[in-house]
Amino acid sequence: MPETATAPWTATPGVTEKLELSLTTQGPLYPPSEVMDADGNFVVVGMVNRATPDGAIRPEWGAAIVSPDSPLPDFGDLAPYTVVRELDCEPDGPDKDIVLYTLPLPLPCNNYPMVFAPEQLPEAGRVKRPSHAFHEVPIPDLRPEDGPKLTTPVTFGAWMRASGTLEVGVTSDGCHGTFGFTFSRLVPNSVYTVMSLRARDLDPTGPTRPGPLGVPNVFVTDADGNGRYDATLPNPFPDPGLPEANRIINVVVLWMSYQRSYGGAIGEFGLGGDIHAHLKLRGASFQNLRTTAAPRS
Repeated sequence: MPETATAPWTATPGVTEKLELSLTTQGPLYPPSEVMDADGNFVVVGMVNRATPDGAIRPEWGAAIVSPDSPLPDFGDLAPYTVVRELDCEPDGPDKDIVLYTLPLPLPCNNYPMVFAPEQLPEAGRVKRPSHAFHEVPIPDLRPEDGPKLTTPVTFGAWMRASGTLEVGVTSDGCHGTFGFTFSRLVPNSVYTVMSLRARDLDPTGPTRPGPLGVPNVFVTDADGNGRYDATLPNPFPDPGLPEANRIINVVVLWMSYQRSYGGAIGEFGLGGDIHAHLKLRGASFQNLRTTAAPRS
């Protein structure tokens, strides 16, 4: 039966969904990607803003090399990306040998007004750092004799071999959501984290801070890039009509270039400065899942 504005909100205990995650390099639309190439261009796998014949701007899922000099609109608005060329996503295709890099700081082509770690680094926007190849990121306090495990370039072809599945559901009491991930062919021997994206995190009128999907939100891949992560969160799918409701609508699997996690923050800089989206769902999800707040004792 279709929901109405007056229909009572009831939880969906025991309901589960199994979803395939999509390969990506993108968080929000700006910066266009959380990964760059050696020339300082964005390596975009995700939504590409393109102009339509009627003059509109429409994001469409695709892959392209995008200039960092692309027009930058106000947060919440769109402008066409300056596409240098289209990108072949086949793991063994002609673009397989592109070496992947972090974004420099301050982040280029960024309009997201967010401090990701307000207690740890409230002045993150003032930090300056160059772009680094993924295998050459200067991990704090690391010495060669400590045995860094990632010592060869991470290429676009290797990045595009990854896969992941998510089984998400509601507990029997209707008050919690469970998230179970299985991954293969991620970057080997690496720290990854999982973040949640909530309905108001990209709200132009007042975005909320994206957060971890569970704390700690960390898993470490094995030598073949395999991994698993599980989390249970309180009331992640509340009635959207409630004043403070902020449902989880997506999840993002992040490669951590500094091989560390950040407690209750997803990163110090986010958006390619220290986190790099590798897998996510292509759009808002979990509409059929409902939770309610646990009764107060």
